[in-house]
Amino acid sequence: MLKQIVVVKWGQRFGPEYVNRMYAMAARNITGPFKLVCLTDDPSGLRPEVDAQPLPELGCEWPKNSMGKWRKLVLWGESLPGLQPGPALFVDLDSAIVDNIDGYFEYGHPDDVILARNWAKPLQRLGQTSVFRYPVGRYPQILANFRKDPQGVADRCHFEQHYITEAVPGGIKLWPEHWTRHFRLHCLPIFPLRYFFVARQPKGAKIVTFPGGPNPGEVIDGRWVETQLKRPSRWQHVLDTFHPERRIEKSAWKHLTRYVLPVPWLQKHWAE
Repeated sequence: MLKQIVVVKWGQRFGPEYVNRMYAMAARNITGPFKLVCLTDDPSGLRPEVDAQPLPELGCEWPKNSMGKWRKLVLWGESLPGLQPGPALFVDLDSAIVDNIDGYFEYGHPDDVILARNWAKPLQRLGQTSVFRYPVGRYPQILANFRKDPQGVADRCHFEQHYITEAVPGGIKLWPEHWTRHFRLHCLPIFPLRYFFVARQPKGAKIVTFPGGPNPGEVIDGRWVETQLKRPSRWQHVLDTFHPERRIEKSAWKHLTRYVLPVPWLQKHWAE
């Protein structure tokens, strides 16, 4: 059975290298045939093995003053270019596949909607859509209902993943907890130990996600944000706390905690 992976690339946040690395990581960690469909507004630079398809329009007015990634809701349309009806695995481009992911295609029932746990709110049964599997075209009412009242949905749910959690008929399921790990919460040492110890690769993890940053492209080099042209030394990063024009965050405290050493295991996995 052909395994389907879908990614979404729009705007300037991620270049084609993120898609190309995702294909390479999938190829190294999937048994049997698979395809990677990239829904995008700019297919330039993508490797030929990637099935680049036009990103559908959201089909309604964009909610105002909302942080939610509402464009991802186009995945719930009646059909999607390049994808066959049946299970598809969505993976955020700022994710690293670090072990075999066959289980993501085999777990549960083909009609299940299975999400990663939202680790930012561990006491609530909320899903996180960095990595989720869903049956293509089976629940078009999720997108249709959003289009009826996009601002109302955004005001009530705030984030696209919270809306998905409440909108799936029969409810969502969650991946086994050790499969999908959050870089900042499960890999990065707590402050201030991150100044002296490298982020670890969690035992049993298959995919490491990076919601809210930093991105894997920067972490590999020991940077937190793209604007840092080179890795700062520990002492330089501390000194920059006292110079607002050199901080990577407006808050001095946040800047001080935004430090990461180069991560060799990520360098190994997040590569073409």
